Amino acid sequence: METTPPQTGALSPTKQALLTIQKMQARIDALEQARSEPLAVIGLGCRFPGGADSPDAFWRLLRTGQDAIDEVPSDRWDIDAYYDADFDAPGKTYTRCGGFLGSVDEFDPQFFGISPREAAQLDPQQRLLLEVCWETLEHANLVPERLLGSSTGVFVGITSTEYAGLTLWSGDETQIDAYSGTGGSLSVAAGRLSYVLGLTGPCMSLDTACSSSLVSAHLACQSLRLGECDLALAAGVNLMLGPELHINFSKARMLSPDGRCKAFAAAADGYGRGEGCGVIALKRLSDALADGDRVLALIRGSAINHDGPSGGLTVPNGPSQEKVIRRALADAGVEARQIGYVEAHGTGTALGDPIEMGALGKVFGERDPEGDPLIVGSAKTNFGHLEAAAGIAGLIKVILSLQHEEIPPHLHFDRPNPHIDWEALPVEIPTRGRPWPVGEGRRFAGVSSFGFSGTNGHVVLEEAPVAAENEEEAPEPQRPFHLLTLAARTGEGLTALAGSYEQHLLARSDADVGDVCFTAGTGRSQFAHRLGVVGATAEKVREKLAAAATGEDVAGLVRGRFVGGERPGVAFLFTGQGAQYAGMGRQLYETQPVFRQTLDQCDTLLRDQLEQPLLGVLYPEPGVDSPLDDTAYTQPALFALEYALAQLWRSWGIEPAILMGHSVGEYVAACIAGVFGLEDGLRLIAARARLMQGLPRDGAMVSARADEERVREVLEPHAGWVSLAAINGPQSVVFSGEREAVEAISAELQSEGIEIKPLQVSHAFHSPLMEPMLEEFAQVARRISYSAPRIGVVSNLVGDVVGEALCSAEYWCRHVRQPVHFAAGMESLHQQGYELFLEIGPKPVLLGMGRRCLPDDAGVWLPSLRPGREDWQQLLESLGGLYVHGAQVDWERFDQDYDRHRVSLPTYPFQRQRYWTDATPPRSGKDLRAGPMESLHPLLDRRIYSAAVPDGEIVFESLLQPETTDFLAHHRIFQVVVMPAAAHLEMALAAGAAVLKTTDLLLEEVVIHRALILPEEQVKTVQVVLHPEGTAGYAFQIFSLDADGVEPTWTCHTSGVVKERTAELPQADLAAMQAGCRTELPVDEYYRRTSEVGIEHGTSFQALERIWLDERDVLAQLCLPEELVDGKEEFYLHPVLLDAGFQMLGIPLLNTDREEPYLPVGLEQ
Repeated sequence: METTPPQTGALSPTKQALLTIQKMQARIDALEQARSEPLAVIGLGCRFPGGADSPDAFWRLLRTGQDAIDEVPSDRWDIDAYYDADFDAPGKTYTRCGGFLGSVDEFDPQFFGISPREAAQLDPQQRLLLEVCWETLEHANLVPERLLGSSTGVFVGITSTEYAGLTLWSGDETQIDAYSGTGGSLSVAAGRLSYVLGLTGPCMSLDTACSSSLVSAHLACQSLRLGECDLALAAGVNLMLGPELHINFSKARMLSPDGRCKAFAAAADGYGRGEGCGVIALKRLSDALADGDRVLALIRGSAINHDGPSGGLTVPNGPSQEKVIRRALADAGVEARQIGYVEAHGTGTALGDPIEMGALGKVFGERDPEGDPLIVGSAKTNFGHLEAAAGIAGLIKVILSLQHEEIPPHLHFDRPNPHIDWEALPVEIPTRGRPWPVGEGRRFAGVSSFGFSGTNGHVVLEEAPVAAENEEEAPEPQRPFHLLTLAARTGEGLTALAGSYEQHLLARSDADVGDVCFTAGTGRSQFAHRLGVVGATAEKVREKLAAAATGEDVAGLVRGRFVGGERPGVAFLFTGQGAQYAGMGRQLYETQPVFRQTLDQCDTLLRDQLEQPLLGVLYPEPGVDSPLDDTAYTQPALFALEYALAQLWRSWGIEPAILMGHSVGEYVAACIAGVFGLEDGLRLIAARARLMQGLPRDGAMVSARADEERVREVLEPHAGWVSLAAINGPQSVVFSGEREAVEAISAELQSEGIEIKPLQVSHAFHSPLMEPMLEEFAQVARRISYSAPRIGVVSNLVGDVVGEALCSAEYWCRHVRQPVHFAAGMESLHQQGYELFLEIGPKPVLLGMGRRCLPDDAGVWLPSLRPGREDWQQLLESLGGLYVHGAQVDWERFDQDYDRHRVSLPTYPFQRQRYWTDATPPRSGKDLRAGPMESLHPLLDRRIYSAAVPDGEIVFESLLQPETTDFLAHHRIFQVVVMPAAAHLEMALAAGAAVLKTTDLLLEEVVIHRALILPEEQVKTVQVVLHPEGTAGYAFQIFSLDADGVEPTWTCHTSGVVKERTAELPQADLAAMQAGCRTELPVDEYYRRTSEVGIEHGTSFQALERIWLDERDVLAQLCLPEELVDGKEEFYLHPVLLDAGFQMLGIPLLNTDREEPYLPVGLEQ
């Protein structure tokens, strides 16, 4: 209940009532505006016949007038077995043709987290929807992971259940498994999309026959306008897997004998069937504009209705078609005369075409005879009637036509249909492509789709709004270099993606490389396998992509892999004095606002601290000498540059997890950590520099290739004059002090064969010669305001992380005088687990020193700048290095200062393999479409039928993958997934049970010849081969396929014999064992000790609950981990339980001094 605002309390009742009415009217207006708000199409995806597997390819097919009708492929059904030109031949179809997709049996289940076993049961229509929805989101530059939990709606038009007929209703009930139901369900077609993508908005599958997908689009628009969802995916899909519907529609005389739709032509003789999948992504226009989405077209309005009682259930109803078009126009607020084009249902039937054209004439017949005619066409003439996907195909065609301002040709229209009164219709059929006239200011179109269920739909579209001119201040000058980042789930996928982008740029020589990089960074998922390419132009980027696609290493190309989990922390290393040079960072200053603004701020703050302006020192005019190498300027300049670099990195999302500086660099580290503010930090470093500059220049510094202990021994007699200045590595020490003493020490070290190097410095820093400045410096330091660091800082004084110790003048005075413990600091970083080291400074000085402090293979070392290389080139190569090793980059902020636009880019290259069902023995006409897959067991997918298999030999095959098999990834040897011996035995039992038709089995003479390693994120092909052995059993061998070499090779891992068990096995005396095994070994202790020798049992492989032992026996209580209980009945003896038994065999070895792991290698019986 609303209350009257206090300020309205003094109003008269009449004025209060008027105010209330105004508020209510405003609410009504807002609701009316929401109900009629246009919907923005922001993304498209498709798979249509003729190779139209992307919007660009679809447009090429349309624009060139391609006829994509072909004969029924042999992998669908044997057309010779089912074809008969006689319309009345029973069980036959009189057409041999249709519009077909290729490779519908192939899929990339790993990408979507689906196991190979489930994939074989998955209706290929569901597979298409998964792939095309992903591509639609990529086309819309929406990162799917960011939609997790969002109110995104999914609306799918789908009618065919042919694959379920193969998996569920084949007549062989033994082949039905846990995935058969969901794999063939129409409801799951939509539900799986929401499940896989984590969407929580409305979700439904619709079947209104041929109008299904256009009705889906209508419901998606309604849902958006009602606020049920903020993003909607509208889709349609159709596949033809068997001849049954061809036969059915032939008997109904619906099909064209040549399989082609000749819409509105005299030759129209029925429709040709086609298949495909189309998806569009929709948002409310206001949301799309606010989110910066690329708007492809607008849906202004839509309507659906039903024929009601008519001439027959499947007979079109002209008045109903007329009504649905008028309602859609009314919903859109568009007049009939504004429509320039209608994508007709246009099936090409003798009955339907005149009815549809008559309805169009009634709606659009009042157009100005002198004006532009209504253009009518249909994509069905290109590739047939896609049935459940027909409406979405027409919708996508019109969206593309609006984008290209062109109407593609309508095919097979040699002569007009004589049963249509063309003279009375203001209609033109575009037999050739033509420009789309603008008409009355804007382009509008309609799309019709009518189902033989009687449900009709019509959608009104408008061209996308013209982008408003950016009236803000001019964008920054372009960067001279760009960084393109790509990511894929697998290494093979990354190589393929690089090839796709290379071809994309090759075909678009005028592509804006900045837009390409921006779109790739902001609009694509960041998978584990990553690539970064730095180039100045699109052509340079393309050349490096070509190298990446062939596995070549070139400059400006970085590869890496981020395995997931917690993102790696980045250690910022701030360079010390001596790295400076005139012009450092100049290119950044001229082209990067964050860097420039930060450096300008430092310049302003230092005006009363320095005699010359900082910027003039950093970037002197040509011919002017800079005092940069004077300590008074060196230190503030390095501080300012490094602070600006750090702020630049942070603006891109690269936040330091820990900080360490070398000498002067620690001041910047402390400032970034929040120990003091920028103004205080500059004041402190300027005072330090000024006071040091005022000291006598009578000292020297020398670097020695020796260990700290030896140098300290040599320095001891000179303690009052010389001291250690820095310990930079195990064999790198710097000493500093009075010149004569330094020279004497140097001579002594050289006499021992120790290499020394005098440093070119103005003063003997970190030595007793610094002491005269300390009192005055302390006075400045005491006026600084300190705070506890918000980010960890590794201190030069102790070589480890410190906290509030940094917050005192005493610390910074000691810092001037005491040595820099850089090597200890690096060791501290290494022990804390840091692997990403980013040097913040004008040249990579610390990276080389840091490498020498750590093991050879430790760390990723990345500089910010490097003399002799353009600033942007080095910076972007290092940003690419951070990205490929898992750092989180904010690509939106990375490009926020430049005028960027989202563009179309290649979509993900799915790494497909064949997944199909073989639920029935091959029979006439269906053997090829059924395919060779028989789901038998969690570790044994299918039996292979092949003419190449010798008589009597039986072959089973599995596609194994650690990530999609419940427990395999939890069995590792030295961090590598190794298939447990128990799983080998289970596969042999499963194969034996399949051929011997019994579960009373015996395994004998089992030998494990080689470990079977299962690479992560890859599918491993494994075969079990059986040979007859005597009269009661089979010899078996287990092989794996290595497909990575020049030629695929098979490796035998296990051999043995499986036979029917005919005698009872001896039983152990459990009571005696319980009485003898009194010593209990804690299970946690057992698993800890096995881990120490390299055997890693994950949670799913820890079935030992309690362990007891005596001198010779081990007794254990086993329990299958809870997460594996649901599927235990699918195994003969669950490998996790059997492996627990094998684990018991190794328990006595824990008390020996052996440190290598033991694995089972054989089994007698």
